[in-house]
Amino acid sequence: MWDLVMAHKSGILRCFLIKTVVVALYLWTFSSCRNSGKTQKEAQVLQQDTDRTYRSIGTIERISSELDDLIEKGAKIEVLGDGMTWAEGPLWVPGKNWVLCSDVKENRIHKWSEKNGFEVYLEPSGFTGIVTDSRERGSNGLALDGEGNLVLCQHGNRQVVRMLAPLDDPKPKFKVLARSFGGWILNSPNDLVYDKKGNLYFTDPPYGLSEKMMKDPNKELPFQGVYRLDREGELFLLTDKISRPNGLAFSPDESRLYVANTDQNNASWLSFEVLENGSLGAMEEILNVTHLIGKEVGFPDGIKVDGKGNIFTAGPGGLWIFNSKLQPIGKIKPGAWVSNCAFNHDYTYLYITADEYLLRVRLNTTTKS
Repeated sequence: MWDLVMAHKSGILRCFLIKTVVVALYLWTFSSCRNSGKTQKEAQVLQQDTDRTYRSIGTIERISSELDDLIEKGAKIEVLGDGMTWAEGPLWVPGKNWVLCSDVKENRIHKWSEKNGFEVYLEPSGFTGIVTDSRERGSNGLALDGEGNLVLCQHGNRQVVRMLAPLDDPKPKFKVLARSFGGWILNSPNDLVYDKKGNLYFTDPPYGLSEKMMKDPNKELPFQGVYRLDREGELFLLTDKISRPNGLAFSPDESRLYVANTDQNNASWLSFEVLENGSLGAMEEILNVTHLIGKEVGFPDGIKVDGKGNIFTAGPGGLWIFNSKLQPIGKIKPGAWVSNCAFNHDYTYLYITADEYLLRVRLNTTTKS
């Protein structure tokens, strides 16, 4: 009898132990599945942040096989953002992995990042008053100074300024760097570039004035200038001989300054010798494309130069690419009016503003010096 009782109890114990093991295995399996699902989901989100796909537009025209060293065959023109009225002034912000660009007519700056996409960054950006008849009232060209501060060409306010706020916490508070020359208010500063010494060069066409532009009664200067603002804050007129100075950029050794002339009667890219004191010497014409104006959309406009001296510049029909010998070797043709471009920190991507778009094209790293 005792043996039967003990056998019965032993059977109950074995059953209990088996059930306990089964339940434990079930809970472990359920937990593992949940954690695995969570891990996979996090991995998918991370992958989406770093490998997001974008729709593409346009074509890339290869005038010379030299372009293959800069842009791989099969490269696409990706759309990162759209919906702007007139996109301008793209700027890569190193360390942040952002691109900023101006929506000139809407008086705001947008920001794009792989993580957060396309969003408004700063508003207002170029006109901080109440009423203006400016045809393009927002900011245009953007740059970073030697301390990493955002510097803006403001069409509506007709000045060059530095934002008085951190990049991570932008606010429409500005310190004026240049507003007048010889007692006359500037037209509408358009594009800008720093040299290695910290001097700021900028152009001043009439595009931010009213629709009357050259005949605007508020236009005070009798010319359109290219200027240098030195590190001490003194402003120098470098030339008043360009009818519509617009985009500008230095050659890698800063011995030349390239300037786009956005004039329908004299559309061209120009090259100036840069003298030791920072002033400009002899001028040469790189290429005149007046005959293309009206036949293809766009004008000579924003310019960037890679570390090997190749020039990437807005022009009729798209973004023109010149080799270091100043010969055209290709065009990026999004089918929209291109205004400007910018490289990222390691020259692996080129960012382009065109009409309503912020675009991107993958580059070969050989463009880096």
